[in-house]
Amino acid sequence: MTALLREGKGWRVGWDDERENFKALVGGDNWALELTQDEFEALRRLAQQLATIMASLASELMPDEQISCEQETSQIWMEAEGFHHSYSLRFILLNGRGAEGAWPSSTVPEVLNGLTHIDVF
Repeated sequence: MTALLREGKGWRVGWDDERENFKALVGGDNWALELTQDEFEALRRLAQQLATIMASLASELMPDEQISCEQETSQIWMEAEGFHHSYSLRFILLNGRGAEGAWPSSTVPEVLNGLTHIDVF
């Protein structure tokens, strides 16, 4: 059995491989959503890609310039919005289930760390 939960102020990320369909959990202060393994893997990948993109834009932007970047798979659309060093993340499921979630910039570094440390695949 592998059941993991990582959480902090304003975020949580969990995994339970004994669950049949919805093995992952992501959430914020006022919302939570169960995800399939494929959805969770896509969310992790997109979040990491957006973090890399935002960091790589540091030399291209003025100090007070904000930006919005989007990534999408067949399952999830995700957006990073804000400064290259401080941005929010928002996602929408695209596979028929109506679901959306977001983390404010104050929680994104911890969310990214939590997503990285749920290694269950």
